Amino acid sequence: MTKTTRVLGVDACRAGWVGVVWDGDGATALAAQDIGSLVAAAELGGRVSVVAIDIPIGLPDAGRRQADVLARLEIGRLRSSVFMTPVRPAFEADDHPSAVVLNRELAGEGVSIQAFGLRSKVFEVERFVRSPACEDRTVLEVHPEVCFARMNGAPLTDRKKTWAGAETRRALLAEHGLALSGVGGLSGVDVGVDDVLDAAATAWTARRHTHGESEALPSTPEIFSDGWPAAIWV
Repeated sequence: MTKTTRVLGVDACRAGWVGVVWDGDGATALAAQDIGSLVAAAELGGRVSVVAIDIPIGLPDAGRRQADVLARLEIGRLRSSVFMTPVRPAFEADDHPSAVVLNRELAGEGVSIQAFGLRSKVFEVERFVRSPACEDRTVLEVHPEVCFARMNGAPLTDRKKTWAGAETRRALLAEHGLALSGVGGLSGVDVGVDDVLDAAATAWTARRHTHGESEALPSTPEIFSDGWPAAIWV
């Protein structure tokens, strides 16, 4: 990867979306209300070839996604940070109680309020990956905790919202060449420290992908009725 090749790591946040754009040298954080605007802002400094997003891409019709099962195995004691992606009919339900009923019928388990609350962002990303904006770029689903476990060579044990957890993750990013500093485009924006660290971790995987070093969980992505190859990349 050359210095001019740019990638973008993305995480959902209270303000909408936060991203870390990285050219292999400098890294800049920015935020936007919608994913399309975030990518457009990132490309003011040059084209972004890979976008890595911490959101499910490819929804199951029944049962669990293997991507979620394998991601949980990768991160050990912090595995609860990977929620089991609800089936598509559950995400399409009018309300949370209805989603729980549908998911129990089709996957044998309920749906947390947190998972159901992400449905608008899930469908926003689904529209984005199928839009003309993505015809000449790669979009990957990534989970930050899997990224950090790979950077560390072992699962982390401190949660990201703790001081120890945040400092460990910041140090791992710096060790792998992604040093975060300054406020970038986040002054006055409602974005948590953990959101920025997560976006940076996904940028790390995006860069690995440009080198041909990334791998998919599972190695052969699953294909559901939506036709999208479902895998978590690391």
